[in-house]
Parts: sequence; C-alpha cells; structure tokens
Amino acid sequence: MTTTHNLEAIYEQHIKPLPATEQLRLVGLIVHQLAAVAAHEPPKQRSLLELEGVGAEMWHGIDAQQYVDELRKEWDHRP
Repeated sequence: MTTTHNLEAIYEQHIKPLPATEQLRLVGLIVHQLAAVAAHEPPKQRSLLELEGVGAEMWHGIDAQQYVDELRKEWDHRP
C-alpha cells in the first residue's frame, strides 16, 4: 500500500466520520504544526532562472517587433 493510499484510508476511516468542527480543529492543528516547522527552516535560495518560460503562452502568435512598435506609438501620444 502506497503512502497516498495509506493517507486516503486514514482519512476515510478516522477523519471523514468526525463532525465538521473536529475536522476544522484537526486542520488548525496541522496548519499550526506546519507553520512552526516552516518558521525554523531557512528560506530557500531561489534563482531568477526558475522564471524562464513562465507566461510564454500569453505571447504565442504575437510578433515582438510589432508589439514594441505599438508601444512606442502610444508613448509618442502621451502628454
């Protein structure tokens, strides 16, 4: 049995039958514990290179030079 299946079994057998108030209390306990763990972990070093390609789909089919030309036209008409 994999971890995912174990978690699903625990949920189905032990958590799902609990009243909503107890489920919310359990969620609060988990969030509190995770926040405490996160507070003691050093922040992960991030790289600007991780953003490579993000949002590329929004530029699909747009000619870069035409886009820049249109921006420049707008700049010329600003006060």
